[in-house]
Amino acid sequence: IELAGKEKEREERAWVNLCEVTTAVSEVDAEYYRSIADDPKRIHLFSNVIDVDNYMKTPPTPEGFVKPCIFLAGSFGPNSAMNMAAEWILDEVLPILYMTFPDLHFYLVGRNSGHEFSHRAGPNITVTGKLDSVLPYLCHANIALVPLKFESGTRFKILEAGACRIPLVSTTLGAEGIPVTNGQHILIADEPVEFANAIAKILANQTFGDMLAENCFQLVNSKYGVDSLVAEAKSILEFLDHD
Repeated sequence: IELAGKEKEREERAWVNLCEVTTAVSEVDAEYYRSIADDPKRIHLFSNVIDVDNYMKTPPTPEGFVKPCIFLAGSFGPNSAMNMAAEWILDEVLPILYMTFPDLHFYLVGRNSGHEFSHRAGPNITVTGKLDSVLPYLCHANIALVPLKFESGTRFKILEAGACRIPLVSTTLGAEGIPVTNGQHILIADEPVEFANAIAKILANQTFGDMLAENCFQLVNSKYGVDSLVAEAKSILEFLDHD
């Protein structure tokens, strides 16, 4: 793994010094590229974004939908970041929550979720498998979770939940690259008890959860919509033209 990482860094260093512009999808990635570039001014943000307008219409509630509930979506598979995240919630976080919220329901949604976790389904746990859209579940959840322990890239789970005005609880890594503030836009916790307590805080205080959701929506709408991407593209083109 170490040798492969060093080889990848050599490859990336060659590319950032060859190209007139290297784009990064987050400030975290941009800082890395600047650190290996001979000319850091060639590194520009070209963020992954969403079309917020596509999230404005709330779809109907799925049949048999249960509340209160928490929601985790992703692409699952053996040894994946999403499998580790789901197992962490199932084995370490949910047992703590059930002591206070015995009727809490957990929705596990997304590609291969059925294959990987159907054996964990039960009265308090629904595993949907792949869906045409996660929005019918996301838009009606009490809380969306981003419990990532490893992985890189833009956190579309945060962008989508923010666009839907659904409160979020995330690990530190799960929120990496998005300028959210703990307690203002989302709640961040990295240990099972703290993560469960963050979920419980939102479940027990809807006004607080609504505040987090609205603040996160405003952040996503202002920084991660199509208009923001257009502005970044213009800045890159102007840099190339000037250069």
